[in-house]
Amino acid sequence: MPGDGNSLTRLRTAITVFFALDGFVFAGWVVRIPAIKEQTDASASALGLALLGVSAGAVVTMVLTGRLCRRFGNHRVTVVCAVLLSLSVALPPLTHSALALGLVLLVFGAAYGGINVAFNSAAVDLVAAMRRPIMPSFHAAFSLGGMVGAGLGALAAGSLSPTRHLLLLTVTGLLVTAVAGPVLLRHEPPAPPEPERPAQDAPRRLDGRTRGLVFVFGLIAGCTAYGEGALADWGALHLEEDLAASPGAAAIGYSCFALAMTVGRLTGTTLLERLGRTRTVVAGGATAAAGMLLGSLAPALWAALLGYAVTGIGLANLFPVAVERAGALAGPGGVATASTLGYGGMLLGPPAIGFMADWFSLPAALTSVAVLAAVAALIGLATRRAAAG
Repeated sequence: MPGDGNSLTRLRTAITVFFALDGFVFAGWVVRIPAIKEQTDASASALGLALLGVSAGAVVTMVLTGRLCRRFGNHRVTVVCAVLLSLSVALPPLTHSALALGLVLLVFGAAYGGINVAFNSAAVDLVAAMRRPIMPSFHAAFSLGGMVGAGLGALAAGSLSPTRHLLLLTVTGLLVTAVAGPVLLRHEPPAPPEPERPAQDAPRRLDGRTRGLVFVFGLIAGCTAYGEGALADWGALHLEEDLAASPGAAAIGYSCFALAMTVGRLTGTTLLERLGRTRTVVAGGATAAAGMLLGSLAPALWAALLGYAVTGIGLANLFPVAVERAGALAGPGGVATASTLGYGGMLLGPPAIGFMADWFSLPAALTSVAVLAAVAALIGLATRRAAAG
């Protein structure tokens, strides 16, 4: 038994590393979006369509990754997607048009979507085996990686070109994968405890009510992903263009958001134990709505940064709760469904905010994040009886 415990601990560490790597690489890319926009001379709507490549690639790949995980194992798929993610992040600075940018972001998005389904599936297997509500800790690692990636990106923005900066991300990603990948590949996905084994067959005989609840949790995840994607893609640009922040100060905005999400997720298990899932979702959605109204409409940089941080705290545990509940209801298949619907929120975010920014203004467009956070809270409140716990 101690050996099994040590094995699960090593596996948890390896999975956590890949969550952190994903956040680190993604944040490193998003803080350079203003520079890439200038390089490609794209309008807000054209940039929004180009950024759609990330979301489209991610969502399409998520639909297929479940099958790949079943055939090759989610550990192998995680490692392969980590390599592809690391390589593809170096491509955006090589483009000089919105069309070319959109095409390379399609590849980047495919890797991003694939690794998210694969390591979330691996995490669900481990949560079932350990019988502890540790899902928020994995997403905390993603947020921590995002915070570090954005922070280093803020420093790099003033001294390194996007090409050199993102190439360094490629090298870092490949090195981390070379270290953590073999650990992950040496471990087979752990079998759940005997009493939980029947749940693994749940996706084969789901009733309509269960399918509906999985879909509902997917909607909550989608509202969350929309907000995360909006701040990642447009947060720095809003601070730079609307509040006259320097490139370095603008990049700090996403760092504030990522730091707040990290803190929220590190305390997520305790919060869930004290409030329960429903109250966590309702309180989180309401907090994020208030924070994003401040972040998008505040006339001063410091107030906008505070709004970003409050938004991060509010959104922190919505996605982990949604994925965990879907998994509890329908096993790994439920996780895949909720994850696909969740990241589908990023499919709507970039172009919607881009077009709204052209029609109205970027601050007005970003208030849509507050609206969807409030929707997530209302959904959580409306389904509190069916999704009790």
